[in-house]
Amino acid sequence: MSDNKLRCALVYRLEGGRSTGGAGESGDGIALSNLGGSCTLLAKYDHASELESHAGSSGGLYGDKEKNYADAVGMVIGGDAPAGISDEGTIGGFKVVQSDVHQVIYGADSDGLCIAVVTGLKYPSRTAIQMLTELYTPYSEQFGLQAKSATNGALTKKSKKLLTEYCKKYDDSSKVDKASALNSKVEVVKGQMQDNIAAMLKNTEQAETLAERSNQLNEQANVFQKKSKDLRKQMRCKNIKMTIILVSLVVGILVIVLVPLIMRAKKAASGDRLLRGAFLEELEA
Repeated sequence: MSDNKLRCALVYRLEGGRSTGGAGESGDGIALSNLGGSCTLLAKYDHASELESHAGSSGGLYGDKEKNYADAVGMVIGGDAPAGISDEGTIGGFKVVQSDVHQVIYGADSDGLCIAVVTGLKYPSRTAIQMLTELYTPYSEQFGLQAKSATNGALTKKSKKLLTEYCKKYDDSSKVDKASALNSKVEVVKGQMQDNIAAMLKNTEQAETLAERSNQLNEQANVFQKKSKDLRKQMRCKNIKMTIILVSLVVGILVIVLVPLIMRAKKAASGDRLLRGAFLEELEA
């Protein structure tokens, strides 16, 4: 996966004959036709503190795991050397070569001093070029003469402090590149707006859900109210029926109990009258 990290800084000497100008040449600098894909590694600083490789990836920036990344970058530069610079004391001819996940940004001066950085694909190339331009002046002042004759890797230890300083300075592109800083802010605002829109949509969905549930509750309340009315009517009818049944039952019980008593009382009263009549007749006789 690509990222916006600054990986490493490397310094090379482009090997080629000097020229005095003409077609295909760089004026007082290196003849473009004589660069021939040859360069010598003078110094390297692995800012990422690890060997980067892409095993099994055809066209990968560093090749297989066994291949040193500095050699791989050297082949990239040798295969597509920067254009010669006629003005002394300046670096230019910048080129950007990209792989699937990395990019190499490099440029050179008229004496063949070539400085390169390796970054992730999301690291702004303009920021890398700004770093190379700024780094070139102190590097050429301190090591320019030595670079013309130094052997492979001879300046690594000597220039480590300087390379480390600039790699740390440019490690976060947003701190040195206003455009990157602005893009970062835009991305932050964009992310916040997306979050706000997502929250708003979520709230809208929740409001719609609540409204739907409210309608359902209202419908359920209406149904419940109607059912409660029907239930009250049913209960009232049942209560009336139970009252009638209870009254009928009480009346029935009273009839069953009282009628015999009344009949007995009537019979007893009739017997008493007969006895009294007979008694009176005897008295009269």
